[in-house]
Amino acid sequence: MEIGKVVGSLWATRKDEKLNGLKLMIVKLLYCGDNVRHIVAADNAGAGVQDIVLITRGSSARVSVGGSGVPVDAVIVGVVDSIDMVDE
Repeated sequence: MEIGKVVGSLWATRKDEKLNGLKLMIVKLLYCGDNVRHIVAADNAGAGVQDIVLITRGSSARVSVGGSGVPVDAVIVGVVDSIDMVDE
């Protein structure tokens, strides 16, 4: 799993019909070094812009939204309340 911050929403009127009903969000991945990476993730947790979220990818993501036939690679599976970290 990965941690990210929701920075926007995405709408697509023309898409695979299996994506109908999924809210798509743009997520900036956190804690990934100097590389700023953004991904599109289906929202399965009711996240909003500026929320810190927990993301799963790959087959785990597809299971989260209903099965292997859904063409998603990343899904927001939780909204993070707090993060406690110790610098190494």
